[in-house]
Amino acid sequence: MKLNRRLEKVMPLLTPLSLAIGVLFADQLSGLLPVVPVVFAFITFSGSLNSNFRDVSRIFMHPLPLVVMLLSLHVLVPGIASLVGRLLFPQDPYIVAGMVLQLVIPSAIVSMMWVTIYRGNFPMSLALVLVDTIAAPVVIPLSLRLFLGSVVELDPTEMMIDLAFMVALPALAALTINQLTRGRVKTSVSPALAPFSKFALMFVVAVNSTKVAPFLRNLSWKMVAVTVVMFLLAASAYSIGWLLATLLRQKRDVVISMTFNIGMRNISTGAVVAGAYFPPETMFPVMITTLFQQILAALFGYLISRRYPNPEEAAPAANPQPEKSPG
Repeated sequence: MKLNRRLEKVMPLLTPLSLAIGVLFADQLSGLLPVVPVVFAFITFSGSLNSNFRDVSRIFMHPLPLVVMLLSLHVLVPGIASLVGRLLFPQDPYIVAGMVLQLVIPSAIVSMMWVTIYRGNFPMSLALVLVDTIAAPVVIPLSLRLFLGSVVELDPTEMMIDLAFMVALPALAALTINQLTRGRVKTSVSPALAPFSKFALMFVVAVNSTKVAPFLRNLSWKMVAVTVVMFLLAASAYSIGWLLATLLRQKRDVVISMTFNIGMRNISTGAVVAGAYFPPETMFPVMITTLFQQILAALFGYLISRRYPNPEEAAPAANPQPEKSPG
């Protein structure tokens, strides 16, 4: 547990470091690409062990924020990415595909860590991540078909099967085990697997980075432009989450959850899909986002804490003890 806490603190640095390792040692690590789907299935299983069906079912009693987040994740934000990509890179359909893919993949499991830090609505974030993860085998191929059309060749059936193996089935298995053991795995198995899942994430990022090594070693002005655009798109995703929560007049905890859940993406899922079904150009917009996704999360967490102070910390100041009268 101590190791896991230390890893959580430095993950914003370890993820870009893993990307750099993959680029520097591309020749040595590229042979491990066939192992990535199995390792990623373990990551999904480990990350879902803290969940159960009961927590998810409670959120469906007030489903509006959940529905808005799902529509934002798979329609609004990737639609903006598709429009921007077609305007700026009309001659590069696979670059556009990578931009759309990065913003159509499921919400990141690590978003729940940021929600916990800033006292957001954890059950809502949990429900969103689980529903989004389980639905990924269907949602991702359909969304890509919607925004990319016939621009790129896709095999949605094979993609659904692969995503079911890597994402949906491990998540369902973890939920079932947690339910059958009445939550005992949450306090026993889950803490033991947590640090290994982070090492596994570093492995996935490093190995998948081998496919973008040629682009990063010979960085062109076009790729620099793609990097800048992906930074702005990633930042806009956080902003859209915050804006929608504000427009819906949600409470502080829901604003925090919607900001992080719409802003953060499961980049390793996008990298695996890009590596399996697209040429290396498509993986570049996905992998380059690892450089700033965690940094943006920290920035928006700071902004949220300034706009919405933690009520628990403000409580003593808001309710001072009455002074004793003289005598």
